[in-house]
Amino acid sequence: MTWETQLSRRERQIMDILHARGRVPAAEVHAALPDAPSYSAVRALLRILEIKGYVRHEREGLRYVFMPVEPRNQASRSALKRVLDTFFGGAVDEAVEALLEVSETPLGEADRRRLRKLIAKARKEGR
Repeated sequence: MTWETQLSRRERQIMDILHARGRVPAAEVHAALPDAPSYSAVRALLRILEIKGYVRHEREGLRYVFMPVEPRNQASRSALKRVLDTFFGGAVDEAVEALLEVSETPLGEADRRRLRKLIAKARKEGR
């Protein structure tokens, strides 16, 4: 499911909050949104996301707690694929170069070793 292209800006913001925090009551989603709409509007958006199949809820006492249906790692890969395709035309090397340029932290030797292993694995798998 590639949710980032099928959701409104506000729905994507809510999904980002849910993926970052896991299980979240509506009031916490409302508090975390920039320029948040009314609490009722946030509840309506959560219901819409649930109808669309992106969110589910569980009852905890008197409140509902919302969580994403899709695991965070799957959602992050899907979002990264969209960025790769949209901004780099699918060119992995250009995306890696951009990541290295914007990184605030220099790569340590352990990072370089891990990247070499990942590249070797990708080569072995024919990717």
